[in-house]
Amino acid sequence: MIMYKVKVNNHQTFDIETRDNNLRVNGSAIHLDTVRLSQSQFHVIHNNRSYNIEIVDEDKAGKSMAIKVNGNLHQVLLEDQFDRLLKRLGLDNMSGAKVKDIKAPMPGLVLSIIAREGQEIKKGESLLVLEAMKMENILKSPADGVIQKISVDIGDKVEKNQVLITF
Repeated sequence: MIMYKVKVNNHQTFDIETRDNNLRVNGSAIHLDTVRLSQSQFHVIHNNRSYNIEIVDEDKAGKSMAIKVNGNLHQVLLEDQFDRLLKRLGLDNMSGAKVKDIKAPMPGLVLSIIAREGQEIKKGESLLVLEAMKMENILKSPADGVIQKISVDIGDKVEKNQVLITF
C-alpha cells in the first residue's frame, strides 16, 4: 500500500491510497478508466465524464508537477510517508542542498555570462551559456544562493570540472 498527501494549487489537499491497482481518495474508492495517449498525455473517464490530462512539467526530486486537466493548469505537490516522517523528526529542511560552486560539465567555450557577482539566485535560474560540441548549453543554478565569484570571462575555454561560479 502506498499513501500520499496530494496538494493541488496550494490549497486543496487529498489523501490518496493505492493498493493492488485500487485507488482511494479521502477514504472513498475511485474507479478511473484511463488510456495513455502519449508519454505525457492521458484520457480519463470518471463518473461518465471525460478528462484530457497532460503532464506539462515534472520535478521528481521535488515531488511536484504541473498538469493540465481539460486545458486548465494545476500545480500538484506529493508527500509520501517518508516525507511525513522526515517532517516529524524535524529533518525536512535538510533536503535543500547547499551548493558551493558550479563546475563545467564538459570542456567548452563560455559564450555569455548571465549572472553577476553579488546577485541573489533562485534554483533553476540561468547562470551562463557554455558551447560544447557545437551546441549551446545553458547552465542553471541547482539551488538558491548568492554568487560570490565568477571565475571565467566570455570567450574563455574551460575544461571539464573547472570551477566557473562560486556561491
